[in-house]
Amino acid sequence: MSEASESKPAHVSSDGTGPIDRPFRVKLRGSVLVIIRLPNRRELRAALHQLSITGGVIHLGKPLDEKIEVELIFHIQGVTIRGTAQMLFPMWATQGWLQPFRFLALSDSCLKALDASLKVFAGQMTNAAAAGNEGESITAPALDPDAGGPSQ
Repeated sequence: MSEASESKPAHVSSDGTGPIDRPFRVKLRGSVLVIIRLPNRRELRAALHQLSITGGVIHLGKPLDEKIEVELIFHIQGVTIRGTAQMLFPMWATQGWLQPFRFLALSDSCLKALDASLKVFAGQMTNAAAAGNEGESITAPALDPDAGGPSQ
């Protein structure tokens, strides 16, 4: 008989010593716009679908090359975040592509601001669930595309 390989849950470290501390993620569902600056200095606009302090997922019309390094610039909770990211393998979605990325470089101030903003979102979701609004999702304010900021 052949031995079956032992599979481990994704949340357990490879050496089996315990769980991996994985940063929490916030589902933004496209409510936060992002500017993607390519290595040739060309810029694309897209929407953040999911975000954490280590990376996230962007909704794009056409996918970018895997492993390309880009600069991401977005505004969340009153703070502008700017960092270098590496694009990962894209996935086809019903309308466009979902492409994950991981941050390669974030300044300390951007990292702290992003962490604080994500915790505010998580707190809003927890408060909504506690208030009985479990069916509602908390997202960033809608953006006014003409002004480039939150609509009033």
